[in-house]
Amino acid sequence: MSWTTYYVGDGRPRDVVLADPPPWRTFPRKPLGTQFRPPQGLTDAVNAALHLRRPLLLTGPAGSGKSTVIEQVSAELRLGPVLRWHLTSRSTLADALCRYDALGRLHAQRLQPGAGDAPADHDDIAPFLRLGPLGTALLPSERPRALLIDEVDKSDLDLPSDLLDVLERGEYEIPELVRHRHSPVPVRGWAGDQHHPIERGRVQCTAFPFIVMTSNGERDFPAPFLRRCIRYRMPKPTDAMLRHVVAAHLGCDVLEGGPVAELITSFVERLHAGESLAVDQLLNAAHLLTDPDGPQGEQRERLVRLLVRELAGD
Repeated sequence: MSWTTYYVGDGRPRDVVLADPPPWRTFPRKPLGTQFRPPQGLTDAVNAALHLRRPLLLTGPAGSGKSTVIEQVSAELRLGPVLRWHLTSRSTLADALCRYDALGRLHAQRLQPGAGDAPADHDDIAPFLRLGPLGTALLPSERPRALLIDEVDKSDLDLPSDLLDVLERGEYEIPELVRHRHSPVPVRGWAGDQHHPIERGRVQCTAFPFIVMTSNGERDFPAPFLRRCIRYRMPKPTDAMLRHVVAAHLGCDVLEGGPVAELITSFVERLHAGESLAVDQLLNAAHLLTDPDGPQGEQRERLVRLLVRELAGD
């Protein structure tokens, strides 16, 4: 059934059957690492970061595959599920290390029978602590964990500098446990329900994690931060690169002279002319063009323009 029959705009209720979603919009999300092909020089940067135990800072426009790199590396090297820390202007280093629900603990204490007379030994702090993504990545382990710190240029101005000591020393403290009378305390990790014993509130990594930090290039970082990173700038995509990306995601070849090939050529020309576009937009438009029940004629042209609008504008 064509997707154009879903919504008509006449206000009349009707039953419709939605077509299958694009492969990259199927949930639960499938790993994208198998479709990614690293551009020249990226494998060297990844291997240098792994060998030197340094974070990898990837810079490039949205949709250039920066966050997909770590999925592929983690799958190839069997580093386990990727831990993810998506940064905003409100993100703090403390939250990335360990989160403490002080209000929840206070509320639980008040609900306990005879709470005012209960000895401190019965006060369990563990249920109100949870390691953050960075804190979990730095736990002792035989093999490094994989951690994505996404869109670091959206963070508070001081956060990159705040990260320096933790990334340099590979250790941190949980203040609530440093002064806690019991040790070790089992604390839940960021991903899943596994608990990890924390001795005297101190965490020291034994295998430095493989850390990928992404940036859209929207701001400069301090030199002390940059010198501790292996840096790589994602190149602007070419026709050949995008043909491979589209073919891998759609599961079909891009025919010479066809509508998808023309779309890719136009997309690359606009990118090199300085327009702000994302590969996600190209994939959406390509999926629509290859849909046998998709729109035709002027309607198709209107929808392609809608899907591949420049991002730097309203």
